Amino acid sequence: MRLEEILSAQELTALQLRSLYAEAGYAQYKMSKFEPYDLYATNKDFLESEQIVTFTDVSGKLMALKPDVTLSIIKNTELAPGETKKLYYTETVYRVPKGAPGFRELTQVGLECIGETDAENVTQVLCLACGSLRAISPEYVLDLSHFGLVSEMLMEAGLTGAAAREALGCLHEKNAHALQAVCEKNGVEAAAAQNLRTLVSVYGAPREALPKLTAVFGQNAYLDELERIAASLPEGVRIDFSVPA
Repeated sequence: MRLEEILSAQELTALQLRSLYAEAGYAQYKMSKFEPYDLYATNKDFLESEQIVTFTDVSGKLMALKPDVTLSIIKNTELAPGETKKLYYTETVYRVPKGAPGFRELTQVGLECIGETDAENVTQVLCLACGSLRAISPEYVLDLSHFGLVSEMLMEAGLTGAAAREALGCLHEKNAHALQAVCEKNGVEAAAAQNLRTLVSVYGAPREALPKLTAVFGQNAYLDELERIAASLPEGVRIDFSVPA
């Protein structure tokens, strides 16, 4: 009997992803079903939702039914100076999905590369992201940006604090008109405002988008890094600076 006849499509995909990550040198991370609530209470900004299933255990300690895996990995993984750890997981988490009336049990498969990381680690993670998407659908698209370049353009425009957050919101919405209004309101010079609008307008495959960006920004370390990484990735990658950081 074939696996396709035994497992659901979701189970088959999870199996493919586990194999993909293990072959890339990632070790499996297993977490307990419950974690101390304090872990999530002090990191609410990291979570997609503040809604967490909690209960008091027999010792009187407030516990949480796990809503996230990454926080557990960060808390429980010891790293020596200069060490890099590559971990993958297949876990059940408990969340309220967007638009859902209540909590649901969800299967989450993913990986974490933590510690001392470099460009090679970043490239490998992005390659694995492409492989993960391909396992779900061959018609995938992975949007790629570089927040270093975005931050540099915001600094050159003199936008900080609330003004920078407002500009980022416009960038994420691909709203060049609203972004121009933010620049005018904050006295941003025309050249710097145009650079920010360029980040809104440029989108496409790396071979198309990167030359357009280089024509505007010239030789730039962040663009050079994007180009090196994109050259190692398969088809299906798009440059898109509206991707939230």
